[in-house]
Amino acid sequence: MLESYLRRQGLSGTPYTPLVGDLKKNFTMTMEARSKPIKLTDDISTRVMPYILQMLKTHGRTFFTWLGTTPTITIMDPEQIKEVFNKVYDFQKPHTFPLGNVIATGLANYDGEKWAKHRRIINPAFHLEKIKNMVPVFHQSCSEVVGKWDKIASDKGSSCEVDVWPGLVSMTADVISRTAFGSSYKEGQRIFELQGELAQLVRLSFLKAFIPGYIYLPTKNNRRMKAASREIQVILRRIINKRLRAREAPSGDLLGILLESNSGQAKGNELSIEDVMEECKLFYFAGQETTSVLLVWTMVMLSQHQDWQARAREEVKQVFGDKEPDTEGLNQLKVMTMILYEVLRLYPPIPQMTRAIHKEMKLGDLTLPGGVQISLPTLLVHRDTQLWGSDAAEFKPKRFKDGVSKATMGQVSFFPFAWGPRICIGQNFAMMEAKMALALILQRFSFELSPSYAHALYTAPTVRCSSYPTQDIVL
Repeated sequence: MLESYLRRQGLSGTPYTPLVGDLKKNFTMTMEARSKPIKLTDDISTRVMPYILQMLKTHGRTFFTWLGTTPTITIMDPEQIKEVFNKVYDFQKPHTFPLGNVIATGLANYDGEKWAKHRRIINPAFHLEKIKNMVPVFHQSCSEVVGKWDKIASDKGSSCEVDVWPGLVSMTADVISRTAFGSSYKEGQRIFELQGELAQLVRLSFLKAFIPGYIYLPTKNNRRMKAASREIQVILRRIINKRLRAREAPSGDLLGILLESNSGQAKGNELSIEDVMEECKLFYFAGQETTSVLLVWTMVMLSQHQDWQARAREEVKQVFGDKEPDTEGLNQLKVMTMILYEVLRLYPPIPQMTRAIHKEMKLGDLTLPGGVQISLPTLLVHRDTQLWGSDAAEFKPKRFKDGVSKATMGQVSFFPFAWGPRICIGQNFAMMEAKMALALILQRFSFELSPSYAHALYTAPTVRCSSYPTQDIVL
């Protein structure tokens, strides 16, 4: 019924296959694409989103596929994308993948009044003034990792190969542990380990998640997911209860600011302990994962484009010399900002975003039925030659020299952190942390890609650097 409704709207797409939809085809093409590395100059969409890319080529810029039993309409038009992002109460977060909630729910997954209430209470934790106070913590965590790399390079005498990914992961995990939980950051690090394990288990279960009742079966994976989830809950409850019992002066960490903001709410409007726990899980997962991915791709791109690496280093030296980077100086780094935006354009952490429709809705010229989803393929929009010009696949940070709105000509064609009322609340936090890390790296090192680097990126759930064990960077 839904398929014939969509076809009457003039949309083309795949015919419905009972229960699995296009999952099998998608999975097969993805596994085939991942079977061998690609060149650095190749289009990464062929590896990250091969099925959707093929559909785009054969069905045009608006088409539908099947996520299990749910029709999903992919749109590439910036005006339609803008409408979807702006109408947050009409185009809501989908809840068709229950296993995703195992890792974290929180603000990013709520809708309607619940989303509005959580956003209002959490906002104070991400005010620029609060992030400014966290910059010394960013420096401490980043310095420790850069110091370790420095020691490795010194011991080798000159240049050496370093797999930078584990260092960047531990750096961003340490930042989020300290900024979220302050003195309890060691306990916070255990949460990070467990969430990483959960993300892998969820990925393994993805194909079977649409089998009715699968999540409740006592499989080895499902049992381990439940055990890891329980352990996270126990750790978080202990940290929060300890903080509430202490009734100490509010600390400057995210949990302290959140609890302070929550205590100022009218009776009945505050978050429950469970709500606070979910927000903490989300701080962790979203804050750590996306920043480490942004940093590793920036190092890969600057290894490839030594001219931009030299320009960024020159800017860092002009602003800071050999001194410790501070907030004021980080805000002056124009070349670095251009580079980070261009990396986010070419390698957005989340390759596509999805919204659900629960009642008949107009979207541009289309009338869509309730029960369908809208897919916003960030990666494909960011690399679209119709929107970005014939050089869309090339690394050209200069396109952002006058800011995002000039680069996009006012269109919604750049949305690595989403867009509109639901734009990522941690955007400024992530950008400030990335600038601190890069400033310290550029002060100490020149770097290039190792000959053993394999360009074998994969999604888990962000666009990661390589699925093969490699020494990524020569420092």
